[in-house]
Amino acid sequence: MLRVEGLHSGYGRIEALHGIDIDVREGEIVTLVGANGAGKTTLLMTICGNPRASAGRVILAGEDITALPTHQIARRGLAHSPEGRRIFPRMSVLENLRMGASIVDDRHFKDDLDRVLELFPRLGERLEQRGGTLSGGEQQMLAIGRALMSRPRLLLLDEPSLGLAPLVVRQIFDIISTINREQGVTVLLVEQNAFHALSLAHRAHVMVTGRIALSGSGAELLNNPEIRAHYLDGGAGGAEDPNL
Repeated sequence: MLRVEGLHSGYGRIEALHGIDIDVREGEIVTLVGANGAGKTTLLMTICGNPRASAGRVILAGEDITALPTHQIARRGLAHSPEGRRIFPRMSVLENLRMGASIVDDRHFKDDLDRVLELFPRLGERLEQRGGTLSGGEQQMLAIGRALMSRPRLLLLDEPSLGLAPLVVRQIFDIISTINREQGVTVLLVEQNAFHALSLAHRAHVMVTGRIALSGSGAELLNNPEIRAHYLDGGAGGAEDPNL
C-alpha cells in the first residue's frame, strides 16, 4: 500500500528525516513510536507532500507520489488526521464532515456520513454544534471522522490520544481497530502512548532523531526490554536511547 524509500526531509536548512525506509502493507496497522522531536510528525507530513522530500521516494499503491501536490495525494486515497486535531472551530460538526467529503463523489455522502456516525454516535448528537465547542475527545472523533469522509484506503493518524482522559483513549483505540478490521482501512499511526499503540499494531517502528532505530511486530516491540524500559514500565515515556 505504502512504501517510503530513503526519505529525507526537513525545514529550511534543518534536516529532520535522514533516510527513512518503511512500508505499510494493505490491511495493516503500522505504528511509529518515539520521543518528541524524533521526526514522526514530519514523516507523516512529508508523505502528504508538505514539507517536500529533499531526497527519496514515497510510493502509494505502486505510484510515485513524492512530487504530487497534497490535494492530488488525497484524491488517491490517502487521508491525514493531524496532531492537534485542526478541525474548523467555527464550522458545525456537519460542515467539518462535509469538508472531509469534498474530494469524493457527493453521491456517497449520506452513506459515508451514516458510517462515520455509527462509529462516533456522539457526533450525531452534535451535528449542528460548532466544532470549537466540543470536548477534546469529541474533537478528536471529529478529526478522525472528517478524514474518513474522504473514503481513504490509507489513514495517517498523528497522536490521536494526545491530551485525552484514559477512558476516551481506550474508546479511540477501539475505534481505530474497528476502522481497520471492519472497514478495511490501512492505518499508519504515530503515537506516544506506546502500550496502546504497540498492542494494536501488526508491525511497528521506533524512531530516534530522524532515523528508524528498531522495527518488528507490535508484540515483539511490546515485549522488548529496551522498549519497555524507555516507553513503558514507568520509563521516560519517550526518552531517546542512542543504543536502540
